[in-house]
Amino acid sequence: MHMRRRRLRFRLLEFLVATAMTEAILSVGTPKARRGRLNAAEMSAGFQMGVVRLAQAQYRSQFGKYAATLAELGPRVANLIPGSLASGEKDGYRFVMTATPGGYTLVATPEVFGKTGRRTFFLDQDGIVHQNWGPELASADSPEFK
Repeated sequence: MHMRRRRLRFRLLEFLVATAMTEAILSVGTPKARRGRLNAAEMSAGFQMGVVRLAQAQYRSQFGKYAATLAELGPRVANLIPGSLASGEKDGYRFVMTATPGGYTLVATPEVFGKTGRRTFFLDQDGIVHQNWGPELASADSPEFK
């Protein structure tokens, strides 16, 4: 009986040590994995801005004006962008297009800042994608996204 308790205590101690080691390993790897996911979401958002830029150029050549909404570029109208992007939400980012007198603006913001992205993006008819590191909206004055 005494040996059985001793073995049980030893197994419990082994379990606690293994749990502590696992937590230590995860605490080192988790921030890197999180940064990797954020980088991937941000690269995807920047890429989607370029997709819209090309779609707007095609739309303008076909219809003589820029599309006023993402839905106009989507599968139900012009079929120039995928439905997921035309919905305004893709890969943890929200995309909002606004018509302007000279063309359009497109702003992409993380759904949850710091969790789905750390940057905001801006695009207009000039065709240059801009970025802002932080929650403030990117604008035409923000640095270029490369």
